[in-house]
Amino acid sequence: MLSTVLQVALGGAIGASGRYLVGVGLMRSFGPQPMPLGVITVNILGSFLMGMLVTFLGDKQLTHWNAFLATGVLGGFTTYSSFSLETWTLIERGQTSLAAFYVALTLVAAFLGLIAGVHLMRTLL
Repeated sequence: MLSTVLQVALGGAIGASGRYLVGVGLMRSFGPQPMPLGVITVNILGSFLMGMLVTFLGDKQLTHWNAFLATGVLGGFTTYSSFSLETWTLIERGQTSLAAFYVALTLVAAFLGLIAGVHLMRTLL
């Protein structure tokens, strides 16, 4: 268990560093933009890479790399890749209604959670 946690931690450090570097690179290349280019870039790229990775690891029977690569590296790069994978898994299982509910609930509840956190902290400050 500890070795798995360490794999996730190491992968997460690599992925988070990659996310930061993509954001810095885009900012330097295009300057400030109204659309958060760094976030949308890592979300799309991370989801694309997650699709490729889990397909490859499953096909080659290398799923023991999931903790480091999928959860760690890509999870640190963007949690949206995990969200996309979970949604796709529900769809592949034929649970499209549950997938749609999961997407809607995640987007709405996460946004409302952020708003609640902002308001609470503003009240406390």
